Amino acid sequence: MMNKVTPRVFIAATRQNDGKTTTSLGLMAALKKYYPRVGYIKPVGQRIVEVEEQRIDEDTLLMDSVYRLNCPLMEMSPIAIEPDFTRKYIENSNPEWLVRRTQQAFDRVAWEKDFVLCEGSGHAGVGAVFDFSNARAAKVLNAKVVIVSRGGIGKPIDEVALNQALFEKEGVEVIGVILNKVLPQKLEEIERITRIGFQRRGLKLLGVLPYEPVLSRPTMDLVYSSLNARILNSVGPLKHLVDNVVVGAMSPKEVVNFIRKGSLIIMPSDRKDILRALASSLLGQAEEGIAGVLLTGSDSVSDDLMDIISNVPFPVLMTRSETFAVASAVHDLTVKTRPTDTQKIEVIRNLVARHVDVEQILESIGATPISNPA
Repeated sequence: MMNKVTPRVFIAATRQNDGKTTTSLGLMAALKKYYPRVGYIKPVGQRIVEVEEQRIDEDTLLMDSVYRLNCPLMEMSPIAIEPDFTRKYIENSNPEWLVRRTQQAFDRVAWEKDFVLCEGSGHAGVGAVFDFSNARAAKVLNAKVVIVSRGGIGKPIDEVALNQALFEKEGVEVIGVILNKVLPQKLEEIERITRIGFQRRGLKLLGVLPYEPVLSRPTMDLVYSSLNARILNSVGPLKHLVDNVVVGAMSPKEVVNFIRKGSLIIMPSDRKDILRALASSLLGQAEEGIAGVLLTGSDSVSDDLMDIISNVPFPVLMTRSETFAVASAVHDLTVKTRPTDTQKIEVIRNLVARHVDVEQILESIGATPISNPA
């Protein structure tokens, strides 16, 4: 029989990239002010990485890296959806195993914990194809739900209503909504109107998070890993945020005129003239200068080019893809928070601490705090 005593809440979303993981990351810090020992589980993981021969969801790794949760990784990420999982499941379905595996994992995660934060993998219907939708997972975990949705008025209320219906069909209570990425100048109006709109559906507006541009900016590390690039010099961690992209298809003087702090310059690897201009104009600006340079169209570096690269104060990456394809790929990057994004993580913690009513969440699920955050 699964543990039904330890308080828990399930975080879902209306769509991909609405901010569910960002909200969960901030909520974990906020919950720790009320409960010293908080556990975490993401029953169904879709973005899988291999860690010591174990297949773990990326969000689980993020949570564990940031908060040192002292839970086995395999139990925090019990069901890994690999590329052939759905096909194999449809051919040989075993819904009882999914339920049993999730309940066993929850028991281990909740062991000696005061609270467990449960994170879904998208909207209420994600996972229905293998009989374990988010709505079903919340039911199996005996958890009430908070839905995260993108800012606005009509669209979030419509989408929350759709998700609420599926959760309620499974007998799961949705206690409220957190709106994310709301333009600061519209925050008061959206908060006032959506609070009334959600009340009409029996839901509480639990928080409104203002849009923070820094959270949408990729780091050089994300560019590096997403494009399978090579790094050509040693300038420390690739932590700089990319604020804008400059394509080096002009004269060196024009390129230098376009750049500012946080610029990523993407240019063909044969444009040594641009790299020399950058090297001379940005000397000594490792911290306040550009985010980096991405050389394209080659996988080899001449000795004279390497001499320039080894002396510049910013990271230089290289990829074989052509310039405009690379620029398009950088523009289309889905920015996810990573364990090394310390600046972003601090912003997220502060956002949730200031704008989410954690005490209202605890009251709505009938949980009694162990400690007083004051």
